[in-house]
Amino acid sequence: MEAIRIDISKTLNFLSQSEIETYQSSVSKSRQALAQKTGAGNDFLGWLDLPNQIDSAYLEEIKQTAHHLKSISEVVVVVGIGGSYLGAKAVIDALSHHFSHLKIGGQTPLVLYAGQNICADYHADLLEIVNEREYSVVVISKSGTTTEPAIAFRLLKQNLEERYGKEGAKERIVAITDPQGGALRKMATNEGYKTFSIPPDVGGRYSVLTPVGLLPIAIAGFDIEQLVTGAKDMKRLSESTPTLQENPVSLYAVVRNILYKKGKKTEILVNYHPRLQYFAEWWKQLYGESEGKDGKGIFPASVNFTSDLHSMGQWIQDGERTIFETILSVKNTKKRIDIPYDSTNLDKMNYLVGKSLQEVNKQAELGTLLAHVEGGVPNVLIEIPVINEYYIGQLIYFFEKACAISGYILEVNPFDQPGVEAYKNNMFALLGKEGYEKLAEELKAKL
Repeated sequence: MEAIRIDISKTLNFLSQSEIETYQSSVSKSRQALAQKTGAGNDFLGWLDLPNQIDSAYLEEIKQTAHHLKSISEVVVVVGIGGSYLGAKAVIDALSHHFSHLKIGGQTPLVLYAGQNICADYHADLLEIVNEREYSVVVISKSGTTTEPAIAFRLLKQNLEERYGKEGAKERIVAITDPQGGALRKMATNEGYKTFSIPPDVGGRYSVLTPVGLLPIAIAGFDIEQLVTGAKDMKRLSESTPTLQENPVSLYAVVRNILYKKGKKTEILVNYHPRLQYFAEWWKQLYGESEGKDGKGIFPASVNFTSDLHSMGQWIQDGERTIFETILSVKNTKKRIDIPYDSTNLDKMNYLVGKSLQEVNKQAELGTLLAHVEGGVPNVLIEIPVINEYYIGQLIYFFEKACAISGYILEVNPFDQPGVEAYKNNMFALLGKEGYEKLAEELKAKL
């Protein structure tokens, strides 16, 4: 099997090979800190060895649970926020038929999401849909007290119990939570729900290769063994190639840090395949939450080309030169469709007759890359042969490991997220939560 290919040639007008080599020592120290668990946030490094720790019996238990939910459900609602749903949605969307919700005999059950927002209309619409179908719920939360998913699960739990009774509802709820403590673990034990554990040393944004991601992905009908195998192979590659220039994980981490020091403060993840839109959303959380602290960090953004070339293309080409692009490139599509001949040729497209859409898309990718580089935007190319479970597994581990190394190079803790508490505390105070009375007074005065 091929591996991910990284091409940094279109950054070399902006940095030099000698600059890259100066980071060999820093990368070696970062890799050592990860391997020996001596760096910042070392109590959250469970993801590092996860691919090798997932055995066939564990995967079989996940698949059996997925089979049970599929057998009784037309819809499965995944309740979670942040890493508790983004990883699963990223993989499911990447692997799904673009119109699976409309395809006869398509994806069954349909995987929907709740608890990733607090929008009344969204959840009302969701309840309307599930009330018309047989459905089940996978609720994901380490604590069980995170506001958004806790509210959504309370709504769905009540709905399930009213519809199926407490015993019937119990068969339709799976909880993925802390192995010992927390409100959701206590509830699951009291109610008798089937449970899976989130390893205590794995943070949410690194959790896609735990049941947090694997169960929803299996429910959607995809091969979780191949996903894990891809991650395992990327883990081996990232550890067996100490030379910086030959290690795609380390090279990506270094190049983005050099560009950051040269004033490229925003990284735009580019894709040319609509399936990868939510992979970019997962990537944005991974890098934004890992590096955006201590007044530091590259801002992670994303665009979907060629669509966004007709909206964001102008700014990327001619706007402020504080950006670089990382292109998530796909070498081959699974299907081929050729451009047909038209006798009138009013659209002037006959020069493309016989060419495949993938060929046209690829030339658009290359032409855009050259234009943007000439416009002052460095481009990193990360290529996979095709979108499938194996290569998505490779990509997941590639970006996770690179993020950890990049964070250590930046001298931040890439495994905590202290900044997310500020909005929560303000929200609790404004909602009248007990213990937040003083803060509520201060906030109301400011408002």
